[in-house]
Amino acid sequence: MTDGSTALRRLLAAPVTIIVGHYGVGKTSFALNLALASAAEGFQTALADLDVVNPYFRAAEYRDELEAAGVEVIAPVFSERGSNLDVPSLNGAIVPAIEEAQAHAGDRRLIIDAGGDDAGATALGRFAPLIAAGDYAMICVVNSRRLQTAGADEALEILREIEVKARLSATGVVSNAHLKAATDEDVVKQGVDVAAEVARLAGLDFLAYTLAPGMETPLGGIDAPAFFMRRAVRAPWE
Repeated sequence: MTDGSTALRRLLAAPVTIIVGHYGVGKTSFALNLALASAAEGFQTALADLDVVNPYFRAAEYRDELEAAGVEVIAPVFSERGSNLDVPSLNGAIVPAIEEAQAHAGDRRLIIDAGGDDAGATALGRFAPLIAAGDYAMICVVNSRRLQTAGADEALEILREIEVKARLSATGVVSNAHLKAATDEDVVKQGVDVAAEVARLAGLDFLAYTLAPGMETPLGGIDAPAFFMRRAVRAPWE
């Protein structure tokens, strides 16, 4: 099995997968790429955008691309393309999406892009009893090149705050260290060190590390599989 398929097997092990982390670590980029990879693997895939805090980085902004790839997009009412309205509105498709994924775990995957930090996790908490009643994964994305997650202790503190508000427990950690075009092997490896320490301190599995678009070869000396990011998410001002 290749490094990339090993990462996918670990990241898509549960029918419901929640992506959490600090603001700006790349949760939406990771969720978008994971959803596209899930659909490419043959899963009936839905991506739920619960980021009702940050109006700039939303998975729903990529609705056309996702739907063209076979991914259903479930999003707040006011998150359509071209809108930065920050209205905490969740549509009624999320509950049945959770139920459907759990009932058809063999061929369906639901990926939930949660808002940053404990504030963003509050919206997720309303669905916690339903999610916890079935098999789920909650993956914490760590980016050591972002403020407040440069060190393992800081990142762990944020994760614990998220768990309290989400009313769900994390199940694994992913490293997503990058500096956009300046990302190189040293950036990735330093990020892996921090994320792996977060996982160790939290008693969680270190599931994978990401490689930015254009990086096509897994790095040596890392005891985790690589997840290849094929699609870059850009801010509206870029």
